[in-house]
Amino acid sequence: MAERVRTDCLANARALAPLIAAAAPRIEAARGLPSDLVDALHEARLFRMLVPRSLGGEEISLIEYVQVIEEIAKADASTAWCIGQTSVCSTISKAMKPHIAKEIFENNPRGVLAWGPSGNGKAIADAGGFRVSGVWPFASGSRQATWLAAHCVVYERDGEPRRDAGGKPVQKTFVVPRERAAIDDVWHVIGLKGTGSDTYTFTDTPVPEDYAIGYHALDPSERREHGPLYAFTIYQLFGASFPAVALGIARAALDAFCALAQKKTPMGQTVMLRDNPVVQSQVGVAQSQLAAARAFFFDALGEIWRAAQSGAITMDQRVRLRMGCINLSQQARQIVETAYLAAGATAVFESNPFERRLRDVHAVSQQAQSQFSIYEAVGRHFLGLPHGSRLI
Repeated sequence: MAERVRTDCLANARALAPLIAAAAPRIEAARGLPSDLVDALHEARLFRMLVPRSLGGEEISLIEYVQVIEEIAKADASTAWCIGQTSVCSTISKAMKPHIAKEIFENNPRGVLAWGPSGNGKAIADAGGFRVSGVWPFASGSRQATWLAAHCVVYERDGEPRRDAGGKPVQKTFVVPRERAAIDDVWHVIGLKGTGSDTYTFTDTPVPEDYAIGYHALDPSERREHGPLYAFTIYQLFGASFPAVALGIARAALDAFCALAQKKTPMGQTVMLRDNPVVQSQVGVAQSQLAAARAFFFDALGEIWRAAQSGAITMDQRVRLRMGCINLSQQARQIVETAYLAAGATAVFESNPFERRLRDVHAVSQQAQSQFSIYEAVGRHFLGLPHGSRLI
């Protein structure tokens, strides 16, 4: 059988950008992606970017994937966030039993996996599997999902925690059909409103053994997909996704300010914003900061991607990628703040392209992978200490 023609996901993202941007007010109002946009994203194969080719996915390069997220974020950050979150979630298919991965991703052309971060999940061993209970918040993309993952500590039937050979509690990730979860609509937030990052609960839900994998698919012995994309952990993939969202937001905000400055004369002044030397300097600095941060990020990304293709990723490359990610996230936030403040009172109106992007970039920066504390782990590495971070 001939191999399926590969989809140009980046071209599809660029083609969809006007539709996504036009839907932004509806996305904000509904606190979620409208069904017609979700249909278009599926048609463009953007939910399939990181799904293995063996399951009918695109399995595109990490470089192209991040470029797609950047392009979508220029149009709407919530859409980019949902695509990024569910795309990374799909990569744990590399550790699933083949018939389970096929059930989730191949048998259903709109199969999507989402999850919230680990919380109080508990899986009690039962005949043929487990009974899963817990609450998982911040489940971005869960409204588009057909399956949800439950990350749990495993307990024996007698209530004692199961332990590995080293005496540590065993953790597993379980995949469960979304309809078996109780969804709590809690996503009333300041930014990234359209991600629909609700909370879900499983209560004594039976899950067969085959639907369990090692925690977050981190166990290399379970890996069944061996392409370079699947050499990365979910932490590294999420870590590359989030700054790409911030990058798209910053690029759009800065472009919007440059357009505004060429036609706005502030109240009480006689010259346009573009003729103000302070504004000229602000734009020069912001453009330089964004170009430099983007170049460093993509250089680090390209280096580690080439290493993954050869099968030899080093610790220095992992740290350098994390440096590029956190630097870009921090710089993007500052650039959006500069554009917002320089736009003056114009920026406070919802009809203008500033206040939503300010809220969105601050929501991005609140996520653990974007916070300033990551510099500590980077610094520890360069000082000859263990970095102490699972994010690296």
